[in-house]
Amino acid sequence: MSYELIRTDVGVAVDLGPSSVTIGHIIGIGRNYADHAAEMGGSVPERPMYFTKNPASACLQRDAIRIPSICRDEVTGGPEQVDFEAELAVIIGERCVDVPEARALEVVLGVTCANDVSARWWQKQGAGGQFCRGKSFDTFCPMGPVVRTLDEVGDVQSLSIACRVAGETMQSASTSQMIFSVARLIAELSAATTLLPGTAILTGTPSGVGHGRDPKRYLRAGETVEVEIERVGALSNPVENG
Repeated sequence: MSYELIRTDVGVAVDLGPSSVTIGHIIGIGRNYADHAAEMGGSVPERPMYFTKNPASACLQRDAIRIPSICRDEVTGGPEQVDFEAELAVIIGERCVDVPEARALEVVLGVTCANDVSARWWQKQGAGGQFCRGKSFDTFCPMGPVVRTLDEVGDVQSLSIACRVAGETMQSASTSQMIFSVARLIAELSAATTLLPGTAILTGTPSGVGHGRDPKRYLRAGETVEVEIERVGALSNPVENG
């Protein structure tokens, strides 16, 4: 089964037919693929590394990723600092807390494609070392095109994941390469912490991001970014200056 992602008065929601569930909390996971940790100059974490994204950063299939003017001034070093990150997003379907890892997938409504768009200067220098600011600008969390249930997707730890920018493949990996599995992430994040329906967990990105390349390769207005995940779908968004 699959559910549509829709735009509402309060943001992006999963359309369940007679009702909808708003994406009200977005949790990102950092360094969840060893090769990505290495390309960013970091070590493999011993525990999941997480941060939040503003729910208002969420947007949908074919919505434009807008590079804001504050990411293009002389302080940040120009417009070439906004990056792409293909990720599997897991949507929580029920209020839960202290979920055992063995039962963690039972609280999942479904999964979808996501792009954890990141303004690297704001992520690293512009906000005291905290990731949230550089990952929370408007349109910096495209998701879609649909939310697919686990009975349709199957094993979430055996999905190919790829990102293409202007038709060129930049990322190509498998969710089997995650350091911390989806079930482990849910168990960790729900420990003594209530997760509400509509919580979206972005499970980390594999290697190949623009910031980890030599020379670096950031997003430019006029390009299109595609995130494709096996048995989940393909998410496509144009890039423009905001």
